[in-house]
Amino acid sequence: MDISSELVHSLLPVFMVTVLGASALTVGLIEGAAEATALIVKVFSGTLSDYFGRRKPLTVLGYGMAAVAKPLFALATTAGLVLAARLFDRIGKGIRGAPRDALIADITPPAVRGAAFGLRQALDTVGAFVGPLLAIGLMVLWANDFRAVFWVAVIPAVLSVALLLFGVQEPAAPASKRGVNPLTRENLRRLSRRYWWVVAIGAVFTLARFSEAFLILRAQQGGLPIALAPLVLVVMNVVYALAAYPFGKLSDRSRHAPLLGAGLLVLLLADGVLAYSDHWTWVGAGVALWGLHMAMTQGLLAAMVANAAPAELRGTAFGLFNLVSGVAMLVASGLAGLLWDQLGASFTFLAGGAFCMLALLTIAASPVARVRVDHG
Repeated sequence: MDISSELVHSLLPVFMVTVLGASALTVGLIEGAAEATALIVKVFSGTLSDYFGRRKPLTVLGYGMAAVAKPLFALATTAGLVLAARLFDRIGKGIRGAPRDALIADITPPAVRGAAFGLRQALDTVGAFVGPLLAIGLMVLWANDFRAVFWVAVIPAVLSVALLLFGVQEPAAPASKRGVNPLTRENLRRLSRRYWWVVAIGAVFTLARFSEAFLILRAQQGGLPIALAPLVLVVMNVVYALAAYPFGKLSDRSRHAPLLGAGLLVLLLADGVLAYSDHWTWVGAGVALWGLHMAMTQGLLAAMVANAAPAELRGTAFGLFNLVSGVAMLVASGLAGLLWDQLGASFTFLAGGAFCMLALLTIAASPVARVRVDHG
């Protein structure tokens, strides 16, 4: 599904501007509305999966909606139709996100949970660089025929739904755990202090790591041709994909706090490199370090959420974690853009480094720093 989605999304802004005649403001509003919708839906879908005691039906629904949305992009003749397709696609993403992560936790032995989430992050990231590369190749092959490329995106989307339907078996939930409202005050109290510390750490992490769009802008400042801009994300995601699974396995055998701290130090180094120069060698190094940081921390944070939440509340736990981290991403990216406009690119990355230091202090003050390897 990530190959399918990134194939479309890597071309969609250009398609809207050059083919549909949309303004940059329209593009921004469509993307903002789409991502905000996904954030809101994530909380409710995770809660519903806990209420019904089932993860797979909501996960199938979410992936299915994303697959149905793909032909709409190829058929769109106005920005309004693109907005409808994006909202439908992002609602699907919101529906599937928390139940999918909870399903992974449910079917994975606790002793290898870090490796499992690392593998999910790695495969997710494979799509994030294969999709844009495929888009570039098909656009060259078919003389910039956007609609033909969008139709190709339907194929991997349908295959992903079929794989989920026929290849994934969900463990049966005990009858006693079904039909319980996870949003009652009593149940929310069962989300431990340790869980809320993980949520806080995830939020501060996100403040330190704003949107990757600023990596592309930094590369363009150094003279990277616009046509090659997607290669910035390709480099980041290649490093991310190669390193996510090994670091996931490492997290199963290591204390979490030192690994999180090491990931933040890598991000701090990336911010320093990117602040120092916009030459392509420095930007390339910074982007690669950014991807390494993602590999070291994102699967680990997901495993920590799974370990810190009761099994029957995992969907709600992932939903709340995603919501808080998503809001932090909106704040971080807005602040980064403001600093970029007012003070320059270097100051933006220096501010990211300051948030890295804040995140390190948050980890040091949290119970996570005193927890050894937790297998559930």
